[in-house]
Amino acid sequence: MTKKVPTEHQPLAERLRPRTLDEVIGQQHLLGPGMPLRIAFESGQPHSCILWGPPGTGKTTIARLMADAFDAQFIQISAVLGGVKDIRDAVEQAQLAQGTALENAAGGGGRRTIVFVDEVHRFNKSQQDAFLPHVESGLFTFIGATTENPSFEVNSALLSRAAVYVLQPLSEADLAQIQGKAQALGAVPAIDEAARGRLVAYADGDARRLLNTLETLSVAAAKERREQITDEWLLKVLGERLRRYDKGGEQFYDTISALHKSVRGSDPDAALYWLVRMLDGGADPRYMARRMIRMAAEDIGLADPRALRLALDAAEVYERLGTPEGELALAECIVYLAMAPKSNAVYVAYNEARALVKKDGTRPVPLHLRNAPTKLMKDLDYGRDYRYAHDEEGGFVAGENYFPEGMKPPRFYRPVERGLEIRIAARLEELRELNKRQRG
Repeated sequence: MTKKVPTEHQPLAERLRPRTLDEVIGQQHLLGPGMPLRIAFESGQPHSCILWGPPGTGKTTIARLMADAFDAQFIQISAVLGGVKDIRDAVEQAQLAQGTALENAAGGGGRRTIVFVDEVHRFNKSQQDAFLPHVESGLFTFIGATTENPSFEVNSALLSRAAVYVLQPLSEADLAQIQGKAQALGAVPAIDEAARGRLVAYADGDARRLLNTLETLSVAAAKERREQITDEWLLKVLGERLRRYDKGGEQFYDTISALHKSVRGSDPDAALYWLVRMLDGGADPRYMARRMIRMAAEDIGLADPRALRLALDAAEVYERLGTPEGELALAECIVYLAMAPKSNAVYVAYNEARALVKKDGTRPVPLHLRNAPTKLMKDLDYGRDYRYAHDEEGGFVAGENYFPEGMKPPRFYRPVERGLEIRIAARLEELRELNKRQRG
């Protein structure tokens, strides 16, 4: 199959669209050597899947590359603009390609078809159901792309017949690489270092947004006969919104720092103020939800385990409702986090454990703690003398050692005297006393 060669008249995003899997920037957790989608490409057998991720992360590109890899007919449907008629047309084209339609029966055929549905969550239940018999019969391979959680937006019947792959926002390094490729094409003039950093931050993980912005800047620079894009000129062209809220610069990180410290300092009013400042300035609410989950784990921990669950619930509510209704759940969460009892005991314990493991040697697992699924392992004393906690009084094996032999048991976790950790600390002290008595 002859591949289209990009021309200078095409949009920049199309000119830079990868033509091979190795040209894809980002998503290496799916496309790297030995990763799920790479294996699928190399297997020679396409399978139905749903690509779930934010805008500009490569969903359409991956679908097109899959069609190229399997020399398949590629049919794209937009769920925003399309309907049942488009699905029927896709079925007819797939039948023609497969060689089952009457007018093609004599010629054989047998070419595969991939039907790509962009924004599949926009199709209603009956429209999504229309794909099922054809996916099951193998008439075509279905690929859906969505920015919404498929657990909520895609029918369970269709979901059960498709693998779900989660695409991540592109990293700053990924976006910088794409920006470099655009410059290498001569599509944009020279960009100074400050402007390059701001453009990458402004894109916020979205390759399409970056490329569209670069194209806009290129046109504006050509009109002004400007040979270099400077940070000052960039701010002027991108407008008041970027000046007001420097999403990738110092102001962004200063503001999120103020929010986090307000929560840690148990000031709900200040926390709400900084949350609204960020949302009003254009911060992605999903990013804010992720930061709240981090706050719950780092600064509240086991002093109030409900905080982590509430933060996860707030993130889920936002995914379901979107803006502006979903932002109320974020506000509710931030107030709860601010008022919850605080503990960083688990955070500190985890970091201390990581530091010890990093500098310590790889100590062998004691024999009594090893698994013994085979006779040989049992003969080698794997699992011998292990005491099953549920058979012991109080469900606790007093005096047992769970660390490697010869290692002085460290104490990473030190509960604070706040919230639930007061009770945890009392229980921990009780167990330690039992161990002390047993060991003499």
